[in-house]
Amino acid sequence: MTEQKVYDLAIIGAGPASLAAAIYTTREDISTVVIEKGVIGGLIAVTDKVENYPGFPKGIEGITLADNLREQAERFGTEIRLGEVSDITVEGSLKRLTTTDGDIYAKAVLIATGTDFKKVDIPGEKEFYAKGVHYCATCDGAFYRDKRLVLIGGGNSAVQEALFLTRFASHIDLLVRSDLKASEVLKHDLEDMVRAGKITVHLHTTTDKIVGENGKVTKVLGTDKTTGKQVEFLTDGVFVFIGLKPNTGFLRHITQLKFDEAGFLVTDNSLQTSIPGVFVAGDVRSGATMQIATAAGEGATAALRIREYLEEHGREHGA
Repeated sequence: MTEQKVYDLAIIGAGPASLAAAIYTTREDISTVVIEKGVIGGLIAVTDKVENYPGFPKGIEGITLADNLREQAERFGTEIRLGEVSDITVEGSLKRLTTTDGDIYAKAVLIATGTDFKKVDIPGEKEFYAKGVHYCATCDGAFYRDKRLVLIGGGNSAVQEALFLTRFASHIDLLVRSDLKASEVLKHDLEDMVRAGKITVHLHTTTDKIVGENGKVTKVLGTDKTTGKQVEFLTDGVFVFIGLKPNTGFLRHITQLKFDEAGFLVTDNSLQTSIPGVFVAGDVRSGATMQIATAAGEGATAALRIREYLEEHGREHGA
């Protein structure tokens, strides 16, 4: 244990909240390590374009924003490591993170693991994942040039991704379980695509089964809730955008942590959990607004609260 490096702060996840926090902490010589199991930048890295992040009047590509955040954090000295965290254990004044890259010790921890795409949980979804069923239009949309698509969802993200996919697809059937819940701006843009014959919107339509042959998706079966009749949509692929769920599954066994009914982490007003020295920021926190700008803001706020915590409990740089 005496030879084990101890960081002032270990951050789980590498999305906007994480990287914003790391920028603040490393600028103040708080030794910081970020552990990420997937892609640096989180969901913004697979977002085509971010239109509502302050300072970019013409918008900015999601991957570019993610790269900028990473580069800025690393410039101040943030260490980014790839690995998956499976446990957080309190050992005296330290926290031990069990990861696939070995144990990491830190005096404070920030959980900023964000969210992941919800699944429809219907027959065929799992079987045809990455073989016609997708959750990232930016990643996989180009595979469907001049093809028909079914897109499931009726919120902002669904409509936004449907509009993006019109760059490639010959036609998109948008299946909405109830009514559209997108913003008025997006609804207006959607209407333009409907008039152009690029998108057909099917309201009050459930998605019941994804059917395929020879390893490829061929159609989607649903139910028209207004008539009760089964409907069928021939398609070459399916994109699902029905919301987000918190990435907290790896923490649910830690009884000291509190979760709300949806699985998001509960904190006090200082963004600290019921475990002293363990903080939460961004979309994974209960009550988060699910916006990139507020996630980055929470990351900065968490960094300031973590600094106060470390000062109160003493901090040895480079320990």
